[in-house]
Amino acid sequence: MKLLAKVCRRNGSNIAAAVALACMGIAHGHAQEYPARLIKLVQGFPPGGNVEVVARLLAHEMSKTLGQNIIVESKPGQAGSLAAEMVAAAEPDGYTLLLVSGAHPATAAIYKKLKYDPIDGFAWISTVSFYPFIICVRKESKLQAFADLIGSARNNPGGISSGTAGNGSIAHMTTELVAQKAGVKLLAVPYRGEALAITGLLSGDVDFVIATTSLAVPNIRSGAIRALAVTGKTRWKDLPDVSTVAEAGFSDFEVISWSGLAAPAKTPKPVIDRLHGELTRAINVGEVRARLENTGSEVRAVMPAEMRSLVAQQIAMWSKVAQDAHIELE
Repeated sequence: MKLLAKVCRRNGSNIAAAVALACMGIAHGHAQEYPARLIKLVQGFPPGGNVEVVARLLAHEMSKTLGQNIIVESKPGQAGSLAAEMVAAAEPDGYTLLLVSGAHPATAAIYKKLKYDPIDGFAWISTVSFYPFIICVRKESKLQAFADLIGSARNNPGGISSGTAGNGSIAHMTTELVAQKAGVKLLAVPYRGEALAITGLLSGDVDFVIATTSLAVPNIRSGAIRALAVTGKTRWKDLPDVSTVAEAGFSDFEVISWSGLAAPAKTPKPVIDRLHGELTRAINVGEVRARLENTGSEVRAVMPAEMRSLVAQQIAMWSKVAQDAHIELE
């Protein structure tokens, strides 16, 4: 670079322009060289959940055209925040990535001492999928409709329990949102992951769960549990007879979660661009898209700036829910 500056002075050239050209050359080098070794994709939830399914689908398909293997590493804890902390602190070189979920902004709203910035601590790449939740009860439950759930909560304040995937999970925050909208008190019971929450429901330890479609639907189809409502604005195509929370009298109610890909902040833009392109290609492969859609997802990629905006908006939304519910965790 010093030699370049000398040449620029000798020739009367604009150094800034030369430096810019040099940086473009370096960036081009990054794009051409990356990836040169194995990539690690970190996800923050126990095995068997929707987030892990998406992580493994992406890792398998993106490896094909990146020319390097992508391994999925699970680091469960605090609704995904331990995985986010690990990735935020990693070298920003594109070799450590995060499978982000809608729990990311929820945890940012209630955990006040996170060791990372939930927005600026990451280079956002793209979303993968968007999906609603299903409010479910076990088959023996006397609750036949969402209105019955709310009625029981009104008659028994704090006595109706919701099994959640942990404090700060979307299920936890959605439980609080339902309670606020309906003017009732619900008891959120944290489990170490969504699969264990459903086990708690089946064993009768909790009254209902707010579950992802990928885990709820197999149990609904087997008859083990029943769906009371869907949290999206519209009914879900595979459960057309199940009404939405909005249809049950809460017209402005909507909770949609999502999954996506991020890297540590300051990861070079050419690397982010490459990963964005590979992700977009991967989720449009017929088999991958079909598997994602079969979990109840709308498959959709967005630009990095749009994903960053989504995270910021949801942090603001969940922060209000947390504030109104007086939820704050260390």
